Amino acid sequence: MSTKDPLLSAALVLSGAACCLLYVLALVWPSGWAWHEGSPASNDYYMMIVGVYATLGVFLIRAARDPMANASLVWFTVWSSVVHAAVMAWQGATQAMHRGHLVGDVPALLIIALALGSLMRRAKHVRHVAEA
Repeated sequence: MSTKDPLLSAALVLSGAACCLLYVLALVWPSGWAWHEGSPASNDYYMMIVGVYATLGVFLIRAARDPMANASLVWFTVWSSVVHAAVMAWQGATQAMHRGHLVGDVPALLIIALALGSLMRRAKHVRHVAEA
């Protein structure tokens, strides 16, 4: 039985593409996506984060072929996005230089977490009903 879910697959591709485009997002909207002053490439830490997210993005796009076979990666993305959003929300609320994140990457991370989490739960439910 195929574990393909078109809506979940599309959400994984979109989430993966967003992860792959983190550098571009920081160029276009630095206050919402970069964590430092200056160009994205001027900060070694930021470039490391870009590399990690680009790698995650590629694997999310690959996971779209069979989301349930890649459930642990999807759930890692959900929960790490929630944690990342919580940390950035705290920093945005307590540090003026990070306020832009409250309307940039914080909502984006929460939308990704909510979408992927709810779609994974739905896909698991549909799969269990189909197997019964």
